[in-house]
Order: sequence, then C-alpha cells, then structure tokens
Amino acid sequence: MSRFLPILCISAVGVVLLAGCGGSSNNSQTAAATTTPAPAKKGQVIHLSADPGGALRFTQSKLTAKPGTVTLVMKNPSSSGVQHGIAVEGNGVDKDGPIVQPGNTSTLTVNLKPGKYEFYCPFDAHKAEGMTGTLTVR
Repeated sequence: MSRFLPILCISAVGVVLLAGCGGSSNNSQTAAATTTPAPAKKGQVIHLSADPGGALRFTQSKLTAKPGTVTLVMKNPSSSGVQHGIAVEGNGVDKDGPIVQPGNTSTLTVNLKPGKYEFYCPFDAHKAEGMTGTLTVR
C-alpha cells in the first residue's frame, strides 16, 4: 500500500492542475467575449421614405453621398399599405435590404465608390413600376 501512495498523490495533483487550467481558460475566454465591444459602424447614413400615400415611389428620387460606407434607412410609413424595401445597384454593387411591412424600416449598408447608382424597391414589380431613384457618390 505504501508504494501506491506516491503514485496516488501525483495522480491527484495532476487532476487538480488539469481541472484548474480548464476552468481558468474558460473563464478568461468568456470574460474576453463579453467585454469586447463591437466595432462601431462608420460612414454616412441617408434617410428616405416610401410614399406615405401608397404610390410606388420614394419621397426623394435623387440622393447624394460621399464614397465609402453608406447606410440607407428607408421608412415604410404605416399609411403606405404595402410592403417595401431598399436596394442599390451599379458599379459592381447589387445588394438588397430586407422587405418590410408598413410601419417598419428597411436598412441597407453598402460600400460605394464614386459614380452613379440606382436605388429601388426590390419588392414585386415595384422597380419596374418606377419606384427608383439615383444615388450619386462623389
């Protein structure tokens, strides 16, 4: 029995050390994950709205922005009575924001170079019906 005692002690110490290492590793990873702030979005924000009377158009047909990150925030008024969204196309960009119900907002963030882009509603045939505009980046 006395010859097993040193092996038993060494085994117990090893188990305690391994358990301690695993626990502190998880705690530091959890702390780092919960305390690291998300990077702030940089760039320009442009607000626009779908027609509050329900016409298939935006309240603005011409927008301007600076090159870089541009966020389009399109309000779909409760009074519009139809779903709408916001999309941007041109110069290698073709990106759609979410389609939203009346009373909600569709937001789309894109990285734009100088030039002209088309913004439009990607829901149903709204683009073909004329719900479009020009976004000039300079």
